[in-house]
Amino acid sequence: MSDTFGELALIPMRGCDEFLGNVDYYLKDWKNSDRSFIVRAACPRFGSGEGKGIVYESMRGHDVYILCDCFNYGVTYEMYGMTVPMSPDEHFADLKRIIGAIAGKAKRITVIMPMLYEGRQHRRNARESLDCAMMLQELADLGVTNLITFDAHDARVQNAIPLKGFDNVQPTYQMIKALIRNVPDLTLNADHVTIVSPDEGGMHRCMYFSSVLKLDLGMFYKRRNYAVIIDGRNPIEAHEYLGKPVDGKDVIIVDDMISTGDSLIEIGEKLKDKGARRIFAFTSFGLFCAGLGRFDEAYEKGIINKIFTTNLIYRTPELLSRPWYCEVNMCKYVAMLIDSLHKDETISSLLDPVQKIHTFVEKSVKEGILKV
Repeated sequence: MSDTFGELALIPMRGCDEFLGNVDYYLKDWKNSDRSFIVRAACPRFGSGEGKGIVYESMRGHDVYILCDCFNYGVTYEMYGMTVPMSPDEHFADLKRIIGAIAGKAKRITVIMPMLYEGRQHRRNARESLDCAMMLQELADLGVTNLITFDAHDARVQNAIPLKGFDNVQPTYQMIKALIRNVPDLTLNADHVTIVSPDEGGMHRCMYFSSVLKLDLGMFYKRRNYAVIIDGRNPIEAHEYLGKPVDGKDVIIVDDMISTGDSLIEIGEKLKDKGARRIFAFTSFGLFCAGLGRFDEAYEKGIINKIFTTNLIYRTPELLSRPWYCEVNMCKYVAMLIDSLHKDETISSLLDPVQKIHTFVEKSVKEGILKV
């Protein structure tokens, strides 16, 4: 193993301890180490809500990887006697505090931010802020050399930091693997399964699934009312479908996130009206901002059969208990990314897992798990 970039150090931000603990398990096994690579760090707060970052070991000369889930509202702190859930802004502020506590002593700092902070505010449509671009520039100014994110809402935001590393990773292989293992009666061919994008912006994700698995592709486009703004966005008046018939087929809807779930459920209803057999959803991040009640109702009505999301961000215990929910474990994949980067190896094969997908599908067919 090359030590070009110094001793490996993993720093979990608040709420990321369990995930990075699993990553640490794989790295210790692969590197034959009895010692954990996790470094203790903290962001304590004063009673006023002000905070500071502390790293309890010297990071001089280390290759540091910081994992930050900016959407973990399950993490709280005390302010003026009140228990306050942490917002994305506060998670990002704590991330900067920890980088500040390292004080420029590390050889290299990589931030792993699974869901990109302010990723939906990536472009300017009017007189409004460009939060995601400003966030990336702040991290670059603080000395971060590389950022790893997953399924960015629009990866072109990396143009804000053209001289820094920006890796946008897709959980395609893990999603397909989870689907095959959790839906044993699936027949994975174009006669039985169709990939559907919920909007035009997500077509690139669906085109990849469609091409790799040789499945038909459809798309909904959103007809919005641009004369009205509700909750910071123009409301959707209708979803219109473009594509081949889905009558009698299983449908996989692919998107980057579930926020309230309104669009997903409406699209599910329209697909059911068109004769779709079962509906599965692949979404990297399940926020479920409006709760789980609507999804429970959609599941009971047969509108949604399974929803697959990754464990890259916070999931409530209530979500994990739902019969319609399937978790896609990304711990080993993140460990592989860190291991390769630490050894200064290319991660091209990890970013484009076509061969792994084909191998897994063929293996599943041979074992009788999957029909094609």
